[in-house]
Amino acid sequence: MEDNIVAQKEVLDRALYKKIKAMDRKNMEAFLNEMYAVGAESVNVVNVYALRTDIGKVKGIGESRLNEIMDIINKHLTAE
Repeated sequence: MEDNIVAQKEVLDRALYKKIKAMDRKNMEAFLNEMYAVGAESVNVVNVYALRTDIGKVKGIGESRLNEIMDIINKHLTAE
């Protein structure tokens, strides 16, 4: 493993693996929908308008520089 990879908590233990392995299509679909919902709830939402306003308050940041910064932020938000 690379040094820059952060160790993550094991999500798929042996019991869950066996449970998934035994699922039919209907059960797997329900399981995946539940996992998606859990993930969707844990996503951090960024208010881009408020972020732009706060960055614009920094002394020395003009409209042109603010637009450059926001372009970079938007590029990274849409890349995911």
